[in-house]
Amino acid sequence: MPAVKVRDNENFERALRRFTKACEKAGLMSDIKKHQHFEKPSERRKRKMNAAKRKMRKIQMLENY
Repeated sequence: MPAVKVRDNENFERALRRFTKACEKAGLMSDIKKHQHFEKPSERRKRKMNAAKRKMRKIQMLENY
C-alpha cells in the first residue's frame, strides 16, 4: 500500500495528487478496475486470445514495412 507523508506547508490537493500517482505507479488502479466485475474463465481466455491476435497482427504489419 503506497503511503505519502504530508510535508510542511503542503496543501491537501498536492498531497492527494502525490498519493494518486503513487497508487498508479504501484498498479493499484488497474488492479481495482480488473476486479470490479467477475470475469468467467472462458471470457478471460477469449480476452487474452484476442489480445495475442492483435499483438501478432501489429508485429506482422511492422515486419511488412
